[in-house]
Formats: sequence, structure tokens, C-alpha cells
Amino acid sequence: MAVGILLITHEGIGNALVAVAQRLLRQLPLRTEALEVPFEGDPDALLPQASAALRRVDGGDGVLVLTDLYGATPSNLAAKVARLGTPVRRVSAVSLPMLLRVMNYADLGLDELPTVAAAGARNGVILDEA
Repeated sequence: MAVGILLITHEGIGNALVAVAQRLLRQLPLRTEALEVPFEGDPDALLPQASAALRRVDGGDGVLVLTDLYGATPSNLAAKVARLGTPVRRVSAVSLPMLLRVMNYADLGLDELPTVAAAGARNGVILDEA
């Protein structure tokens, strides 16, 4: 069993991040899926779709939900999904370094992965003086 990864993002973000991670790692070690929310999307109307995605990635140990912007529609949808009964942890400000870091620590549990994700995002920011 393993933690699943669900990206709930604005259009054009989630699928791109998953595609690049897959290209770099060849095969993702965790069940991963992206749900891209239309800009006019209604979290209540999208809840069945998000719930189905959550069930598809859940490997039995819960799901880490990564969103792009805290407080925006994808984040609000993630909050609704988190109340459906499946163990869920949420982290906002998803980035490629965050996603790759999570994939590199695929053996960790749901309680540890949010901290790993946040560290990936922080450590992925480099101020290049060149």
C-alpha cells in the first residue's frame, strides 16, 4: 500500500507538472493524477469528479493533495475532498521541485509527506546571482 498523489490545480498546471515528472523519473513511484479546474469551475459541481480521482489514486494509505494557490477554487475543492472520509493531507503552492521531492520519498507515510513536499518547494527556490 502507498500514499496517492492528487494535484488539483487551475487549467494548464497539474497535467504539465505530472508529465514533466514522469518524463524525468520515467515511472512515478506513487499513483498520481491531476485534476485541472476550469476558471469558471464550481467546487460543488466538481466534487464528484474530484472524489473519483481521489479514489483512483488512493493506494490504501490516504492521499496527499497538492494545490496551486491557497484559497482559490482548486484549493477550495481540495478542502471539500478532504472531508469525504479518505485520509487526506493538503499542501498548496505546488511546483515541480515539490512534486519530485515527494516522488523521491515515496516510502514515507501520509503524515510525513506534507513536510517533505514543503521542503521540496522551499529548497527548489534558488537565487541565482549570475
